[in-house]
Amino acid sequence: MTCVRCHARPDETTYAELVERHRAELWAHCRRLLGSPHDAEDALQEALLRAWRSLPQFEGRGSVRWWLYRIATNSALDVIRRRRQLVPVDEEAAGAAPEADPAGRYERREAVERALVTADRVLTGRQRAVLFLREVLGFSAEETASRLGVSVAAVNSALQRARATLDQRADARAA
Repeated sequence: MTCVRCHARPDETTYAELVERHRAELWAHCRRLLGSPHDAEDALQEALLRAWRSLPQFEGRGSVRWWLYRIATNSALDVIRRRRQLVPVDEEAAGAAPEADPAGRYERREAVERALVTADRVLTGRQRAVLFLREVLGFSAEETASRLGVSVAAVNSALQRARATLDQRADARAA
């Protein structure tokens, strides 16, 4: 992005003003995708570095927020690709309400962890991201496509494949 008046690359202060207002929501987005506050911070830092490096190519086309979400999502997907292990899920990440019964809370936590392990093992990174953005966060296919930098058809296809894969896995367990 260049300054409208002087056609120069923005300085660090200008960059900070652009991204700082989105930092918390980007961190939360990475946290939801990765299931870990530490991994979310790493992914966010990587995303912000990528944004700084690619800022001259942005040139103000589109929304800064959507552009940052796209970079953060891709950064989180890279973290997922690098690690193929279970990240412990806490109650807040699972979106669960506090429960008085410790046994019920434990069973729910175990079910969420099994679902995440299954998704992590059987779905591609893009399928996990699409499934999460569409099913958990409720984004439209267009919003998801914009954030991932793919077509709406690719989003719908990835969601369909993810659902089919998870359904097959559930059917195999039930049998």
